[in-house]
Amino acid sequence: MTASNQVTWPITGRFVLIAILAFFSVVIGANLVMMRFAIVTLPGTEVDSAYRASLAYQREIIAARQQNERNWQVQVYIHRQSDGEAELAIEARDRLGAPLAGMNFVARLERPVDRRADRAIDVSQANAGIYRGSASGVAVGQWDLVIEGDDDDRRMFLSKNRIVLN
Repeated sequence: MTASNQVTWPITGRFVLIAILAFFSVVIGANLVMMRFAIVTLPGTEVDSAYRASLAYQREIIAARQQNERNWQVQVYIHRQSDGEAELAIEARDRLGAPLAGMNFVARLERPVDRRADRAIDVSQANAGIYRGSASGVAVGQWDLVIEGDDDDRRMFLSKNRIVLN
């Protein structure tokens, strides 16, 4: 029989203290790093001021009702090219089918999870009732397409739709 010489470390108060401090330092450090990443990448806000948004809520309801009463027919087509250029076409007609000319349309592509990736689309009238625009640097994935139509500095149309661009 051979005798094995194993060296054992005695568990002392100093060892326990160092082990506990090291364990909690790693856990707290990991939590701080994850908190920092969460705050920097996703602020978690839809609007900058919830108070101002709540004051405007009643006006938004009235504007939505007025938009429904106008019964406009607005068709939107968007296509993303392989180079990241997105082309937008808006066809706007009134309730009788006549083209809506002279409107000022503004369009945005908004990322649902990161406001820093939002893209504005420059829209101009191509023909009576036909508006076209484009944006560069549009990535593949989910977007919210927001279209606003103004006439004489008064918002007449608002649309927000979730789309997927390939």
